[in-house]
Amino acid sequence: MTRPFRPASLAVVATALLVAACGSNPLKQTRIEEQPDCVFPQSNAKAPIWVCGQGALDGVAVWEAGSYQKTAAGAAFQQDQATLSGRVRLAQRMKTMVTAGVKAHVATTGSGKSETVDQVASSTANAITAETLVGSRVYRTAYAPDGTMFVLVGLDEGMAKRVVEQAVSTSMNNNRAQWQQVKGAQAQSELAAEVYKLGIQSMQ
Repeated sequence: MTRPFRPASLAVVATALLVAACGSNPLKQTRIEEQPDCVFPQSNAKAPIWVCGQGALDGVAVWEAGSYQKTAAGAAFQQDQATLSGRVRLAQRMKTMVTAGVKAHVATTGSGKSETVDQVASSTANAITAETLVGSRVYRTAYAPDGTMFVLVGLDEGMAKRVVEQAVSTSMNNNRAQWQQVKGAQAQSELAAEVYKLGIQSMQ
């Protein structure tokens, strides 16, 4: 899974990787090594590969990276802002995923006009925001010598599925007639699971 990364600020060198974990059952995590072909923007210095939108982490279904420059407001504020940046990007990633998932599902059923499909796909995507990403957390952080912080924010599979289920539920409640035309005979939970599966496949 390769994606371009455009951080909120410029950085020069990465010096450390650490895990920022929370919860009573932290996920198994696979070290994402620094790679020669991954460097920070406008720098020849090596960066963690996830900064370049590459790599995978055990137990993490969907993730994105965010960043924030060093600030006089302090480390806690900086981490909050970097995490928010990553969460906003993660929400956009989830929007793209569910849009692809809904359209792929309708393609398998062969039902619904194109404008109806676009409407339900857009409605589902719009139900996802940074605020609805309950369960998202920081799995990796990296600091540049200039103080810029980079964070990897992700959702495990269970949480990612819940986000999709909630988005589908919200969309169906707001667009019952349109969904009736495209969803086929599946129950809502089955439909949400199919949208999630097809959406994940679209990212690979």
